Amino acid sequence: MKTKKFCPNCGSTNIKWVIPQNWSMWRCYDCGYYGAVVIEDGEMACEIRKDYLKKHEEKENEK
Repeated sequence: MKTKKFCPNCGSTNIKWVIPQNWSMWRCYDCGYYGAVVIEDGEMACEIRKDYLKKHEEKENEK
């Protein structure tokens, strides 16, 4: 069974292997994360996504 992968920085599912031969490096195409860690827990990813969007919104409101 294939599990869904989530970005540990923003909780997005728009995360892919950078180079398939180097399975440990991932890139998120939503926030720019680049690293070896991915999240497979959907509930945790949902919480990460909420926090990320809240912080992003606060930065936009500061401008």
